[in-house]
Amino acid sequence: MKTSEYVKSLRGKDAKALAEELTALRREQFNLRMQQGAGQATKPHLVREARKKIARVKTIARSQVK
Repeated sequence: MKTSEYVKSLRGKDAKALAEELTALRREQFNLRMQQGAGQATKPHLVREARKKIARVKTIARSQVK
C-alpha cells in the first residue's frame, strides 16, 4: 500500500481504531527489533518503516483530538 493510501485509510478511522493500529504497529516494531538483535533480521528496512508508520498514526490521532 502506498503511503498516501495508508494515510487516507487512517483518516477514515476513529480514535479507538487508531489506538488498535498503534498497538499493532508497536508490537510489530518490537518483534523486528528482537529479530535484529538476534541477528535474524532478513529485511532490516522494515524497522524504519514501522517507526514511520507509528509516527503517522500518532500525528493523525493527535489532529483528530482538536
